[in-house]
Amino acid sequence: MIQSLIRINQLAQKQREGTLTSAEKDEQQVLRQEYLLEIRGQVLSTFSGLSIVDPAGNDVTPEKLRDKQKQLKDN
Repeated sequence: MIQSLIRINQLAQKQREGTLTSAEKDEQQVLRQEYLLEIRGQVLSTFSGLSIVDPAGNDVTPEKLRDKQKQLKDN
């Protein structure tokens, strides 16, 4: 589990209770942005490893994805 998620949930609970301070609101926004960046990175990482195969068994992975996979492999 993503560590910041625990704190995000704590702050969300405080927000529902109506006891969230302005400093905590700022912290909440920063944590949410960090969380979204991490999730997006995980999704991109997953998609970068995919290959698409049609029912006949031919690799039909889009050229754009192949280029990105090659870039990641070369780095």
